Amino acid sequence: MENLESMVTPMREVVANPERLKEKKEIFKTEGLEKIHILSDFDRTLTYGSVDGLKTPSIISMLRDGKHLSEEYARKARALYDQYHPIEMDVNISAEAKKKRLRQWWNAHNKLLVEEGLSKADLEDIVERGHVKFREGVEEFLDFLNKRDVPLVIMSASGCGDAVEMFFKKIGKDYPNIHYVTNQFEWDKNGRAVAAKEPVIHSLNKDETVLSDLPEIYKQVKKRKNVILLGDGLNDLDMVKGFEYDNLLSIGFQNDKNDKAGIEYENRFDVVLKGDGDFGYIHELIKDLE
Repeated sequence: MENLESMVTPMREVVANPERLKEKKEIFKTEGLEKIHILSDFDRTLTYGSVDGLKTPSIISMLRDGKHLSEEYARKARALYDQYHPIEMDVNISAEAKKKRLRQWWNAHNKLLVEEGLSKADLEDIVERGHVKFREGVEEFLDFLNKRDVPLVIMSASGCGDAVEMFFKKIGKDYPNIHYVTNQFEWDKNGRAVAAKEPVIHSLNKDETVLSDLPEIYKQVKKRKNVILLGDGLNDLDMVKGFEYDNLLSIGFQNDKNDKAGIEYENRFDVVLKGDGDFGYIHELIKDLE
C-alpha cells in the first residue's frame, strides 16, 4: 500500500461553518482519543463510490448477477423490492409502520437467501472479484485506530453483512477494535446459510439504538461519547440515533457531482468531501486529535 503522501486523488473538503468545526476539533483533542469512537457506513464511504467508471454495486446486486444464486432468487428478490420499496419511500407512512414493514421485507429476503442455498463461497467470490475497493488511505487509518484502541463501529444494511467482515479479512485488517453492525447468518459445517442472526438491520434501524441488542459492542463505546460519523448519504446521519453522545463531528462523502444535493450535504455535515477520492483527510483529522 502506498503511503498517504503518494495519493493522487485527494478529496476536496467543504466546510460550511469553519468556526464550529474548529471548536469541535478542539473539544475532541482536549478530551483525547479515549473519549472517541468512530461510527461509519461501509458502502461508498470506506470504499470508493465507483470502480473503473462503474458505480460500486451492493452485495445484494452482485448476488443477482447470475453467477451465484439462481434466476428464481433474482425474480423473487425483485418482487420483494417492488412490494416494499414504495413503502420505504412513502412520506405518508409513519416511521414505526415503515420499520415494521421493512423488518418483514428483510426477514422474507433472508429466508429466501437460505432457501436458495447462499454459501460463504458465494460471498468470498464477491469479495475477490474486485468490484468493491477500499479507498486509498483506509488501511493506514485502520492501523492507526487499532494501535490506539479506538473503536470503529461499521453499520451496513446490506442483506449479506458477513461479506463486510470478509473485505476486512482480505486486506488483513479485521482488528479487534472493529465492530460490525450488519445482517449476518449462521452457517452449517458446509458453509451454507441456515438462518439469519438477530438483530435484523435495515435502512430505518441502521442506528445505534440496535446496540442495546449487541451488549459486547455497546460496552466498548458507551463511555466514548465523542463521535466521529462517516457516511455517504444524508440518512447516514441517523446512525448516531439512540446513542447519548456529548459531541458529534460528521463527515459526508459526496461521491457524485450533484450540486443541488451538495448544498444539503453542506448544511447537514460538518465537513463534506467532494469527489470520489482517497481517505487522506480523515486519516489526517484523527491524527491531529491525538
